[in-house]
Amino acid sequence: MKLNIRTKEKSQFHLNRMHKAGDVVLGGLFEIHFFSVFPDLSFTSEPQQPTCNGFDILGFREAQTMAFAIDEINRDSNLLSNVTLGYSLFDNCLNLAIGFRAALSLASGQEKQIVLDDVCDGNPPVLGIVGDSSSTRSIAISAVLGLYRVPMVSYFATCSCLSDRQKYPSFFRTIPSDAFQVRAMIQILRHFSWTWAGLLVSDDDYGLHAAQSFQFDLSLSGEVCLAYLEVLPWGNDEAELKRIVDVMKKSTARVVIVFAHESHMINLMEEVVRQNVTGLQWLASEAWTAAAVLQTRHLMPYLGGTIGIAIRRGEIAGLREFLLKIRPELHHSYYGNSMVNQFWEFAFRCRFAPPSAGWVEAGGALCTGQENLADVETEFLDISNLRPDYNVYKAVYALAYALDNMLQCEPGRGPFRENSCATLETLESWQLLYYLEINFTTPFGDQVSFDENGDALPIYDVMNWCWLPDGSTTVQTVGEVKRSAHKGEELTLNEDKIFWNFENQKPPRSACSESCPPGTHMVRMKGKPVCCFDCIPCSAGKFSNTTDSLECTSCPEDFWSSPQTDHCVPKKIEFLSYHEPLGICFTAASLLGTFCSAVVLVIFMYHRKTPLVRANNSELSFQLLVSLKLCFLFSLLFIGRPRLWTCQLRHAMFGISFVLCVSCILVKTMVVLAVFKASKPGGGASLKWFGVVQQRGTVLILTSVQAAICTAWLISSSPAFHKNTQYHNDKIVYECVIGSTAGFAVLLGYIGLLAILSFLIAFLARNLPDNFNEAKLITFSMLIFCAVWVTFVPAYVSSPGKYADAVEVFAILASSFGLLVALFGPKCYIILMRPEINTKKAIMGRGTES
Repeated sequence: MKLNIRTKEKSQFHLNRMHKAGDVVLGGLFEIHFFSVFPDLSFTSEPQQPTCNGFDILGFREAQTMAFAIDEINRDSNLLSNVTLGYSLFDNCLNLAIGFRAALSLASGQEKQIVLDDVCDGNPPVLGIVGDSSSTRSIAISAVLGLYRVPMVSYFATCSCLSDRQKYPSFFRTIPSDAFQVRAMIQILRHFSWTWAGLLVSDDDYGLHAAQSFQFDLSLSGEVCLAYLEVLPWGNDEAELKRIVDVMKKSTARVVIVFAHESHMINLMEEVVRQNVTGLQWLASEAWTAAAVLQTRHLMPYLGGTIGIAIRRGEIAGLREFLLKIRPELHHSYYGNSMVNQFWEFAFRCRFAPPSAGWVEAGGALCTGQENLADVETEFLDISNLRPDYNVYKAVYALAYALDNMLQCEPGRGPFRENSCATLETLESWQLLYYLEINFTTPFGDQVSFDENGDALPIYDVMNWCWLPDGSTTVQTVGEVKRSAHKGEELTLNEDKIFWNFENQKPPRSACSESCPPGTHMVRMKGKPVCCFDCIPCSAGKFSNTTDSLECTSCPEDFWSSPQTDHCVPKKIEFLSYHEPLGICFTAASLLGTFCSAVVLVIFMYHRKTPLVRANNSELSFQLLVSLKLCFLFSLLFIGRPRLWTCQLRHAMFGISFVLCVSCILVKTMVVLAVFKASKPGGGASLKWFGVVQQRGTVLILTSVQAAICTAWLISSSPAFHKNTQYHNDKIVYECVIGSTAGFAVLLGYIGLLAILSFLIAFLARNLPDNFNEAKLITFSMLIFCAVWVTFVPAYVSSPGKYADAVEVFAILASSFGLLVALFGPKCYIILMRPEINTKKAIMGRGTES
């Protein structure tokens, strides 16, 4: 039984088209005309069809590129063997309504009357669509086609919003998303250190979504700021354009980024020229980077040096030969709407019969279809700069590879219900969508694949508008920006090739604030973007050694900032040095005291048998001189760079040597008092307690007590070397911390106790006869000793760093010199200057007189 079903549409929409039959048909949407005119809608009669005008020869070449790709695939025995691809290509006339109607026609079938009989008579729905070129149209079309899972592969729609798989599940594209284009722009801004830029966008999905992406990405990086963001109006709105150019003119930003179409730029540049706004560096989006209409002698003084993002250039072998073989369609019923016929009339400036009224009368030529394209000078045949065409080529191959993978499915191992496979007879568009996870390489060497959002591997060429000396213009490739799996997003520029439209032939500086030099850091200006800042010098102890530092870095512990605060220098080291005047004086005084003690010792040893030396207990005098000599020498431990061993020895040796000295004085005083008492009747018994052995033993015991105190102190809490940074921020004071304050106090207290005891005994014996009396000298020497050390304590506590050591050295030297001079000065005078009285008779006589 024969099935005969007829369906009829209520009306037909006449569209400019190209068609070729095949086993599987792919659809295409292209901009073949620039403008469209719609009739007035009165809603009282059937509306007339819209008309399109302004032939776009480059849009037609893109459509022919799709035809060429399908023809090449049909000739390839390795791809879709035994399957013939066909195509149905429509003109969207740069209009959303027309483009949307064309897409629905492709998805549902194009014939006014479709007959389903033993064979299918009429054009079936397409399996997938290549297009559309506009983001706005792609959003509208894909939102509907996505409901039926009809694959749509765009070659020019860049809006980042189309990456939303929830809204557009069947949308793919072979051109990078605006999200990547925006990031590419930001990389160029960073490369040239342009931190202050203006942004102009078109009032459509393309421009507004680009503005959103820019603001979002810039908020994350914080390195580049927008001085202004303006939306370019549709049409020639002079008042709005004048306001926008005024903003550009008054702004300090010298870089202007424009995400808009050629038509927006034409209107904008008219106002820029009118106000003569020069000195700007333009950054162009891919929508107008290659716009020849802007590369004129009139505009190049303003647009020369423009840097733009362009679609990746490709090479398609055999395309030019294919284009030269194009011939008009003379026998189809819809030849009046044939794209090829319209191109033929445009290229040869003729009309096919029957021509419009008055054409022949006005001298117009009739087209024969035999004209030779090679004789016509047209950019249609210039395939040296294929960019959107190359994306069309990749889009067709992406659908072809997906179809080839689907048809190679093994029965029983398919991805669909019950592991079934799609067949050519039962093929549906949603099944092809499953196989669009393709990965292939074009003959030009570019890899093509789609990520989870339907976006292709992003790659752009970076272009530069070069204004040549003869006034001509060339757009040259100066780099590329791409994303790779290993290196991420990577910008490569050949700066030597870039033409800069400035007198110095260098990239301009565009910043809200001047760079902060090393030694300062940026502080954001209140109420302004982060790129606007003041440069504040780093505080003491901090530095910054780079330009535009966000904050200053603290110097390491042993370093301090230089006067310029741009680097750290080692802190000055402070201690009581042998090389400074104070250290030299103390060293000289110490050596002088040691020398004097040695001289006195030699004098006393040489004159040890004289009455004066023997009368003053020569052994204790020798011990006393040796202890004074040690006191002078040990003061040197307080001078020079402190180390652990000097810190541990200095106070211990000082304490022991002074106790030895004061012990000798104490015993000497007690012996003087005992000898006086023994000279009186019945007092001889007192001397037996002060023999030589008892004197030595007393000195030894008293000194051993101090040695025990020092040993306990060193074991329990030893003095140690310390780097003190509290006194001065820019200095390190090398000092010895005493460890235990109690230990140091006991050491000093014990010396003080012996000194006070010696002073009291000597004071009591001050009025004894001169021939026995040394008490007056001891009293005076102890008075000096106690006075020095009483003043030492507050001076030591209040003196910081090396001055504490200086106070202690001064106290040691002062008290040692006081003892040396007070005790031995008068005796040396008699021994050396008055030897006549250094006799027993003289001493006894002086005693008798008294």
